[in-house]
Amino acid sequence: MGLGGCIILIAVGAILAFATNWHLNGVDLHLVGFILMVVGLIGVATFSSIARRRRVVMPPAPVVEEERHHHHHRDGYGDGYGI
Repeated sequence: MGLGGCIILIAVGAILAFATNWHLNGVDLHLVGFILMVVGLIGVATFSSIARRRRVVMPPAPVVEEERHHHHHRDGYGDGYGI
């Protein structure tokens, strides 16, 4: 489950816990809402810690400049052929 799924769990849990007054026999919807919110928060914490561990900062690669020798040929053949 990704970050979006965890946020949906939190939202559905908050709706069940705070915005409903339905009554089902044998089911406490407010408790179910709180449980969903807690599971969603645990998921967000887990997801963020995994994402933080994956984000490894690599040092910048050294820049290697090639030294090129430019030979100027008047005949237009710069590769050595036709000299």
